[in-house]
Formats: sequence, structure tokens, C-alpha cells
Amino acid sequence: MGLENVLNARSVAVVGASKVPTKRGYQTIRTLLDEHYEGAIYPVNPKEKSIMGLKCFASVSEIPGEVDVALIATPARTVPAVLEDCGKKGVKGAIILATGFGETGATGRALEGDVLGVASRHQIRLIGPNTSGMINLKDNLNLVGLKNSPKGDIALLTQSGNMALTLITEAKLKSRKGFTYYVGVGNEADIRFHEYLEFFSQDPDTHAILMYVEGMRDGRKFLQQAYKTTGTKPIILLKSGRSSTGKQSAGSHTGALAGMSEVAKGAFERAGIIVIENSDELFPAAETLSSLPPIKNNHVAILADGGGHATIAADNLTDLGVQIPELDEKTQAKLRAILPGGASVRNPIDVAGGTDDNPAIFADCAKIILGDPNVGGLLVVGLFGGYGIRFAESLALIEEDAAHQMGKMVKSRKKAIVLHSLYNSEKPHSLDLLRYYGVPVYGSLDVACKCIGVLAQYGRYLNRYHAKSDFVLHWGAKARPEGRQIIDRVYQQGRSAFLEAEAKQLLRLHGAAATSDVMATTAEAAADAAAGMGGEVVLKIASPDILHKSDAGGVQLNLSGSEQVKKAFQEIIMNAKAFKADARIEGVLVSPMVGKGIEIIIGTKLDDQFGPVIMYGLGGVMVEILKDVSFRVLPITRRSAQRMITETKSHPILDGARGDKPYDKKALVSLLLICSEIIESYPQIQEMDLNPVIIHHEGLSVVDARILLKPLDASGKAGSAA
Repeated sequence: MGLENVLNARSVAVVGASKVPTKRGYQTIRTLLDEHYEGAIYPVNPKEKSIMGLKCFASVSEIPGEVDVALIATPARTVPAVLEDCGKKGVKGAIILATGFGETGATGRALEGDVLGVASRHQIRLIGPNTSGMINLKDNLNLVGLKNSPKGDIALLTQSGNMALTLITEAKLKSRKGFTYYVGVGNEADIRFHEYLEFFSQDPDTHAILMYVEGMRDGRKFLQQAYKTTGTKPIILLKSGRSSTGKQSAGSHTGALAGMSEVAKGAFERAGIIVIENSDELFPAAETLSSLPPIKNNHVAILADGGGHATIAADNLTDLGVQIPELDEKTQAKLRAILPGGASVRNPIDVAGGTDDNPAIFADCAKIILGDPNVGGLLVVGLFGGYGIRFAESLALIEEDAAHQMGKMVKSRKKAIVLHSLYNSEKPHSLDLLRYYGVPVYGSLDVACKCIGVLAQYGRYLNRYHAKSDFVLHWGAKARPEGRQIIDRVYQQGRSAFLEAEAKQLLRLHGAAATSDVMATTAEAAADAAAGMGGEVVLKIASPDILHKSDAGGVQLNLSGSEQVKKAFQEIIMNAKAFKADARIEGVLVSPMVGKGIEIIIGTKLDDQFGPVIMYGLGGVMVEILKDVSFRVLPITRRSAQRMITETKSHPILDGARGDKPYDKKALVSLLLICSEIIESYPQIQEMDLNPVIIHHEGLSVVDARILLKPLDASGKAGSAA
């Protein structure tokens, strides 16, 4: 069942209704009445006959009219019985305020499971538990009790009541923007983040979606829906839990798996989400994206009345990946005609005192700059709004006229203007006029830069939207029959780990350049295999019980000649038995030594929030000490594979250093895509490591590979596909 009857409810039962002003059961009814909610309000409390002039009912099932949603403001232990009663009435949704559920531990998780079972049986959709409530500002359906929340075009989803209060207060005091809906998501026991996204993406009055997230129960479905949503509406998200302490705090708050995992930020951005890391920038980013058109060409001009601010703004925007192009010569000529001789007109534009006695010059310059075809947006920094305060009161009216002109330019030119003003806190009328036209104004230069930066970021995303992955896994679509047979054999033998030879066989089935090896069970067989390879070889222990072969003394390199190979075989077997006496030893793998190249590592794993992910990095110290790796949620596209390589700090090494020839990055991209294909083909795989892979000037060689399977469940299936 969808969310229409819950978020747009036409009738509300308040379970736990109260006459005590500090109780939620009082505050909710008071606010619904004060804000003139037009739907039916049914207080439920067996101890009262009426509350605030409304008839009180002993239970939800006794209410004579239809009930769309029940706000449950009673203790956690009472919720299952209340929901049973709601089920008898045919209530479509419930909002559970109480804490004491999954966020508190095993007992709370069990209670949450009971609640979910009752709700599922009666087809009741749940917001929460552990939620601050929900507000539909369009219909004055305020089930939070927070009065005078500003109305607007931003939908707000949070897992923190305090963050919601912060954002709503900021909107009220510092902007002209407001909200269509607010939902306190809580523990996500039933309705998940992706369902809210789908609802808001279809709401014609919502132009942007603002989110504060602590934990997420179905990250992949969220990414899939976000990918669909961001093509038409921006999503702005702050996810807490980057530190281990923050992750622990978030987990205890929501009960969901919490924290900013290694892959989360990249996955969100790949889905088109604007990820914010500073809470002070969260509402301003949403305000800007809901008000202004995205900057499609990533080009921004800076108009300043002081060189210091211009320089800082240029540095900030460059750090954000925004380009600051030199203006067209015709544009520069027009600016020179109205500015003093000392003005800089290339970009950034410094008016050099040209506005001191006439701030209308700002509007004249803005008109010229936005007329440049190479400029996608304009950042105005400095004193605008304060000329009537700083110089002469008579200039305030000129600033107001300039504000009208710049505001109209945004609509007529369909290009963004964001303004930074030193005098924002003074609240001059000219700045309020800019906000009236949808031009955001900030007292912080860093925040102003971030805001025009997110317009450029969203524009860049929309430009390449068609090339993105939709995060949908097509399980088994490209599986090979021989690959399925290998997996079946591993399970039949009671193993979870592939032998190296099996892992390489699977890789070769999908086109990877894995070395061709020979399994030897005697020293003589190993010597014969080495002789047939015609060069130096490496010997490695083959045991499903010894996954890290080097740790067990199970690897010997650069071997040549029959006697050296035989001796190495015997030493490897002896070392393996000493390392793990009961290890199953299949033999020793004989492999050719590969040519010189650069060592890289590729790995896949199951991320707790997003399912299968892939990691890439240069091997050795770059991975072990510097952690110079990149991640992607699978499946990946060719573009994603290319960006995984270029995102690492060490990627220039692949282009050849100090006269060395470049290495075969095309082969590396192909191997990343093959790994993505393998994981998508065989949902039984839990983890895969290719380490090392040697990349050459032409081609590459998978030297070692390890694959682990998911354990079988009671029905003989390999766990969840995701």
C-alpha cells in the first residue's frame, strides 16, 4: 500500500490524547485546531470524555467515522495492542512516537518485530517507531506539534527531531523558504527511505528533498529510487556516523545499521545526491537547489567589490571543482566601459570602488556578465546590501532597485545568482528583496561558495545522467554453466572457499587474463609441470583451509630447474602442515612467473547497507599504509570503472613515470567490468580478491585470486542475493 493515505490523511486518531499541555497527546490536538486542519480529529483516551471540545473515545475501534492515520503517543509496551485495535477499525497508517524499540537492543528489537507483525497482518503502514512525527504543511496536518513551521517547496526527511527543529527554525529565521512535508523517519521499521523518495518525487509541490540520515535499512533500494528521483528533483543529504564514535551514537539512536561506510558517499554522489558534510551548509544547499536552475556548463563568474573576497571565493570554487572561465573579450569591453580604470574584468571581476557611490553598478555588471554565453552562474560577494549602512542612507534605495533588477535577471536569463553579503545580519530590505526573487543570500562566504558550487555539481550530474548505472543487479544474467558447476562442486565438498585454480578458472570463463596453472600432487609432477612452462615458476599451496598462503609459508617464487622445484614442493607441504595440522591439502599449484609490471589489487565484498561493492587500488604500500583505494556499488559501467582508477592519488603512475611507457589502463578497465559481471552472475559469491594483479604495458595478469561463497541456509540456499 502506498503512502497517500498516511501523508495526506483526511482523518486522525490521537491515541494517548491528553489535557496536560506538556504531553504530545495535547500538543498535537492543540496544533491541529490552531492551524485549522480541515480533516476529522478523534482524541482517544478511555479516561476522558472530551478534550478541547472534541469528543474522546475509549479506543480507536469505537470511532464512528473513517480513520486514515493514528498518532500513537503511548508507551512502547502498549503499541502492539493499540495496533490490533487500529486493525479492527481498518486504519491505514500509524505514527509511533515511543522509543524503546530496535534502537535499545535485543529486547527492543523483539518488540519492534511484534509491532511490525501486527501492522503487516492488518496492512497498516508505519512511520517510526522512535519518531518525532510527521507534518503535511500543505494541508495543515501537523502531527508534531511544532507551531508556525514555514510552508514552501522542500520535503524534509530526518532521523533526528533536533535536526528537524534546527532546519525548520533556520528556514523561518533566515530565508523565505519552507517545507511541503516533514517526516521523522525514526527506525524505518516499515516505511523505508526509498518509499518516501518515491512519494516526494511524484509530489508536484515538492521541488527538492532534504535529508538527515543516521542509518539505512535498505541502501540499495534507496540508491535505485534516488537515481530515478535526481533526474528531475535534487536530493540534499547529510549522513552522520563518519567517525567510529559517531557511528556508535547513530546506531543507538535509530536501531538501523548506521554510519558513513567507505562506499556510502561515493554511492550517494553516483546516484546524483548532493552530499553535505557540514551541517551549517545543509539548509542553504537545499534552499539554493530548490530556488535556482542548475549550472549546466560548470562555469561561474565572481563579481566582487574587494580583491580579498574575490580571491577567497575563487579558491573555494576551484576546490569544489567549479571552473572560473575568463570572460569573453566583448564582455570585458562592456565592463570596462562602466567601471573605473583599476577594475579587473577577466574573472573574478573586482569593481575597484566603482560601486561606492552607486551600487546600481552591481546590477549593470550582472546583466553584462550573465549575457556572456560562457557563464552559467554568478556569485556576488562583498558589501551589497550594506552600502546604505556603510556609506550613505540614500544608497539603500539604489540597492533595492538593483536587487529588483538582479532578481528579475534570474528569471529572464534562467541563470543563477547567489549573493554573499557582509551585512546579511543587519537584514536590509534589499537583501530580503533578493530572497523574494529566489536569490539566496548568505553572510558566510564559504556557505555562499558551497551553494553556487552545488548548483554546478547538480548540473554536472544532469549532463551525464544517461550514462549512469541504475544500481539494479540482474542476477545470473551472464552466468556460465561451467561457472555454476564450479560453485556446485565447492558446496558439495562442504567448502566455502574456492581453490585458487577454481577461482582463476571462473575468471577465465568470463574473459579475464588469469595465469594458466597446473595442480601437482607430487614433487615429480611439480617438476614436470615447471619444465613444460619453459621458464621460472611460482609454487603455492592449494588448500581450502589456508586462504592466506604467504602467512603459512605456502608460496615460493622465481623457481627454476627440477631439483629447486622439488625442494620447494616439499617445503611448502611441510610448512602447510605445520601451520594447520588438519588442513585439507589438495596439492601444490605450479604457475608461470609473469613479466614485470605494476601490482594492483581488486576486491569485492558485501557492504552492510548497499550489498555488493568493488574496491580498486595499487598494491603494496599504497593499499596497506596509504589506503589509496576507490569503491563503487556494483554493478559498474565503463565510465565508473575509469573513474575508479583516476580517483586514486597514485593513478598517474599508470601513465608512466620518469620516462617509463604507460601501462594498459584499457585492460584494467575491462578487468573491473569482468569482476562486476562475475559478482552479478553468481549471487552465491560473498567475497572475491584478486591480489596481486600485474598490469603490463600491454595487457595484465591475474596472479592470485580468492573467492568465498555465502554459507548455505537451512533450505540449502546461499543466503540473500543482496
